[in-house]
Amino acid sequence: MKFIETAIPGPIVVEPAVFGDERGFFVESWNAAKFRDGGLDMTFVQDNHSRSAKGVLRGLHFQNPNPQGKLVRVTAGAVWDVAVDVRRSSPNFGKSVGVELSVANKRMFWVPPGFAHGFLTLEDDTDFLYKCTALYEPASEHSLLWNDPSLGIDWPLDGLELNLSARDIAGTPLAEIEGFA
Repeated sequence: MKFIETAIPGPIVVEPAVFGDERGFFVESWNAAKFRDGGLDMTFVQDNHSRSAKGVLRGLHFQNPNPQGKLVRVTAGAVWDVAVDVRRSSPNFGKSVGVELSVANKRMFWVPPGFAHGFLTLEDDTDFLYKCTALYEPASEHSLLWNDPSLGIDWPLDGLELNLSARDIAGTPLAEIEGFA
């Protein structure tokens, strides 16, 4: 496995070894020892799976209190995945990093606690899997406004008809969120 740092300290792109032949492929998507050796030592308590049509934008979500770290990947389709630093004491507060995750590239993305997370589906029938370090708590969840101009996120929107939940449409601008200390 390769662990690739991003432009913001914290989020990590994980490229697993892929073993393929005429029958298909094999990928080890989680190995605690390998992740620990790669600098990511975490315990997961919840797995989630979502399926979305092309153009669905989910996020930008975070929990405060009880923040979740998320190891995410795609098993069908493709997404543009984004992490935003929402730690007010961080020199990178409000900065984001994005990466394409797809069934073709088999990449994973580590979104640490203290970051808002969201993704845009680029293909129909996209399956997105999350391994989480904390349980989901609806009372702790917040939605950062996905298109807040202060974030400057370059979502790949060309040719997409967006589909967002009412909660995500009404997300809170960065300047007003209850970020982490």
